[in-house]
Amino acid sequence: MELEDLLNFIKKEDVRLRNRFGNYPDEEKRILARTVKLTEEMGELCDEVLAYNSMQRKDKLEKIVDGNLAEEFADVIITSLLLANVMNVDIKEALETKMEKIDKRYE
Repeated sequence: MELEDLLNFIKKEDVRLRNRFGNYPDEEKRILARTVKLTEEMGELCDEVLAYNSMQRKDKLEKIVDGNLAEEFADVIITSLLLANVMNVDIKEALETKMEKIDKRYE
């Protein structure tokens, strides 16, 4: 998959979410809702990371499903991109700029 494929999916998913849950009266509410959703997804990823390291309660560890860790990473990425989209962040440009900045640290 190419980054462009992912960004096209994000645009399509944004439309589906708007149609399914309705339009908020203002973008501020949409941004806040997506931020809360991102926090929820991060919490789920954290649970999976704890489970991966066997640092969860026994009853939680017994309920772990293979593949959930990868799905939670994907959920965090997709939700982050949906938030960036609603805030009009050019994620390709942001990633390129950030990668250049990181590369310069090692020069």
